[in-house]
Amino acid sequence: MNTIQNSLKLIIPSHSENEGLARLAVSGFLASAGADVSTIAELKTAVSEGVTNAIVHGYRGSYGNVTLEIKLFKSGRVKITIADKGRGIEDIERAMEPLFTTAPEEERAGLGFAIMESFCDKLRVKSSVGKGTRLTMEKYIKNGSQG
Repeated sequence: MNTIQNSLKLIIPSHSENEGLARLAVSGFLASAGADVSTIAELKTAVSEGVTNAIVHGYRGSYGNVTLEIKLFKSGRVKITIADKGRGIEDIERAMEPLFTTAPEEERAGLGFAIMESFCDKLRVKSSVGKGTRLTMEKYIKNGSQG
């Protein structure tokens, strides 16, 4: 079933303090959908990693907007999209390898994609160098319509 029950779109400037705003928006949205505490914590963390990647890597040395979209379907599926119009990723496969980072001087662990994958049922990454990156995360949650 692909009927949307609720949705949210948030466009935030790529300032590091807005990562917390994205986490808060996801928490509130999922709580209102009846998601359990564990699911909220997992998706908050996944969104935090995705938004941080957009800010730190996508807009390195510049600023732009990060778009966060959340859709809740009547089936209980949540689809979260995080998009930027930043630098893009040259090699997605390599970027998704655990411990790979393009910012070792900033003491980045290189675990962002691994964390996102572990907390989601599905993770897709599309990117074009110089045009930006789009992450799509999906997870099924229990909500009020499922009983």
